[in-house]
Amino acid sequence: MTVTDPIADMLTRIRNAIAVGHPTVEMPSSKMKVAIARILKEEGFIEDYEVREYDEQPRYRLLIRLKYVGERRNRRPVIRGLKRVSKPGRRIYTKAKDIPWVKSGMGIAILTTPKGVLTGQQARRLGVGGEIICYVW
Repeated sequence: MTVTDPIADMLTRIRNAIAVGHPTVEMPSSKMKVAIARILKEEGFIEDYEVREYDEQPRYRLLIRLKYVGERRNRRPVIRGLKRVSKPGRRIYTKAKDIPWVKSGMGIAILTTPKGVLTGQQARRLGVGGEIICYVW
């Protein structure tokens, strides 16, 4: 099965795993997905991530360990929401001064810029704009 939007597939897999309380989620890997996972880890939204290679296939898989807070019965996910912004059918670009604030600064925007994949705050600080991939809160 081919996926037309691998980033949306990644976000949906994370959203579904959080909804049922899974500790980890696994998906096909790519450089963009690893960069998004790196930002999620740096910002404290996930525990960790790891790229694995399987013996039977030459492909790599990305394993993300999700982060929860609270005791076992009252456990809540750290990620409250994920929203894909720029899609293959409609790309959304922004200037450095127009980078949106997500949930009044409580969330992050993830952008692809000429300097690499950055959070909205990092892009603002560097003065670069780019394509808004998604919002996380």
